[in-house]
Parts: sequence; structure tokens; C-alpha cells
Amino acid sequence: MTEEHPFAQYVRIIGRGPNLSRPLTEDEMYAAAGMILNDEVEDLQLGAFLCILRLRTEVPEEGFGFVRAVRDTLELPTERPDVDLDWPTYSGKKRQLPWFLLSALLMAQNGIKVCMQGTEGHTPGRLYSSEALKFLGVPEAGSMSQAADHIRASNFAYLPLRVMSPKLQHIIELKSIIGVRSPVNTFARMINPFSAPYEMHTVFHPNYRDIHRETALLLGQPHMAVFKGEGGEAERRPQKPVLVQSISYGKLIEEEWPPMLADSTAEKDEALDLGRLKAVWSGTVVDEYATAAVTGTIAIALRLMGRATSIEDAQGAALEMWEARNRNNPGIAA
Repeated sequence: MTEEHPFAQYVRIIGRGPNLSRPLTEDEMYAAAGMILNDEVEDLQLGAFLCILRLRTEVPEEGFGFVRAVRDTLELPTERPDVDLDWPTYSGKKRQLPWFLLSALLMAQNGIKVCMQGTEGHTPGRLYSSEALKFLGVPEAGSMSQAADHIRASNFAYLPLRVMSPKLQHIIELKSIIGVRSPVNTFARMINPFSAPYEMHTVFHPNYRDIHRETALLLGQPHMAVFKGEGGEAERRPQKPVLVQSISYGKLIEEEWPPMLADSTAEKDEALDLGRLKAVWSGTVVDEYATAAVTGTIAIALRLMGRATSIEDAQGAALEMWEARNRNNPGIAA
């Protein structure tokens, strides 16, 4: 008789059918994720596990256990940097340029320490943050220690998932094999490697907002905001109203932000010319949509961080930042 593989119990718990299956507890997911991260799982088991979770939709306790396990594997530098805002970027863009990158860089220029962590390459035809930041002359971190150095030097770091957790990057790349995104796309956004007190989350599917917020509560995250962003990235869609759901020391907050532009539609940018990022930053090109996307995204972050007393105040402060920007910002190559 063949001895059962130790991971089989976790597949069985979630995969026994509509009447017998159940979600994993926090401790069960912590154990299961630990086995995955330590390469103690067969490929067939991993595929089944990921697909069942994707079909059923993850629950906050599973997110809690998974993120705990990942954090236990991080090789953190001895001297950790003080980071204000953790900003996941996992989706990539296909309809608009990643204007939110200018938002993050401008906030860094104004003294807000931002760690942007994310991935690339899992879906063809998308423009990922790593490529855009490279074009802008912003270096990516090759290690956790280098990310800390970048934050200390410029208030900004881009930390690729493949550096932070190569195993999670491998799992995300399985999309081309199993055909669907995995729960790692959700959970990885919550890693917050340097324990920033503020997190900016976004979702493509609105029903995932509660998972993000409830998982953050279980993780003890003091402040986070989640909203439906452009293309699945944390970028405000200026022509649409946006519901921003956040937490602040356990308190649940919901704010409906009005549209910034009169036109309710935004034409797809077929070119996705990265040169426009530099041109809009320098002021050689004036783009109403881009300016609204940049400042609108900053406004959500300022409101989250308690640096604005109202939506209007946040938008006014963001616009002031934009108008006063250093157009020769060393974070953006000339």
C-alpha cells in the first residue's frame, strides 16, 4: 500500500466536494504554504491545490496563514528601512500607461518612503511596472538589502517578487500552464516585506475587496486601502467614481470618490509609448487624463495616510504636489 503524501491532507480538505470540503484554517494554510515554499509538494498536488482555491475563492483565514508563511521565509536585512507605504503592483497595464508610477515617485520626492513590490511576465500583452521603471531610469532592487538601500537613498524602491520570493514568482508563472491566475496573485500583494504601516491595494474584480481588507485585519495591518483600479493596478480611474474601502486601526471605512473628469469613457492607448510618461512629467506634453490619474491616485494615498482631512483636501494637496514637482527629479532619467 502506497503511503499518503503529507500534503494530500490539505488538498483533501478543500477538494472533497460541495458537502464535505471546507476552507483551510489559518494554521492549516500556514503549514500547507510552508510545504509549498520548501518544495515539499508534488507538481500535481500544487496544481490541484491552486485550482481548487481559485474556483472556490480564497477566504481571509487562508490569506492570513499563507502570508505568515511567506514572511517567515524572507531574508530581511539586519537594518530595516523605515517605510511609510507598501505598494503592490502585480497586474500590468494594457489600456493605459502606468501613471501610478509617477504618483509613487512624486510622493517619494515629497518625503514619503515607498516600497513598491511586484511581478511581471505572467500575462502576454501587458506593460509591467519593472519595464516602465527601467525606462524611467529607476533601478530595481536585486536583493532585500539593496531595496533597503534604495529606500534610504531616494525614498523609493522597486522590489521584484522573483527577488523577494522566487518560489512565488514560479507559481505565478504557472498561469500559462494551468490557464488561470492563482491565489498567489492575491496573497502576494499582502506580504508588505518591510512592515509599512500603510498599504495601497487594488482589485480587478470588486468581490475581492473584502478578502483584501479582512485579511489585512487578521494580519494586524494598521492602515490599508483597497479599490478597483485601472487595469487591476492601484491607479485611480479619473473618469469613474471609485469606492475606496479602508481600515484604520481596525475601523472599517468606506468613501465614494466622485469622477474627476466629465467624460465617463477613456479611449484605449494603443501605443503605450513610455516616452509619454517622461513627457507628461517634464511638462512638454499636457494630458488631462494622465494628470488626473496621477494626482487622483496620490489623493487616495494621502487620505489613507491621514495627510488630508477630506477627499477635496486630498485632491488639492495632490495637485499642489504635481504643480510643484521637480521636473528634473533624479528618479526619472532625462
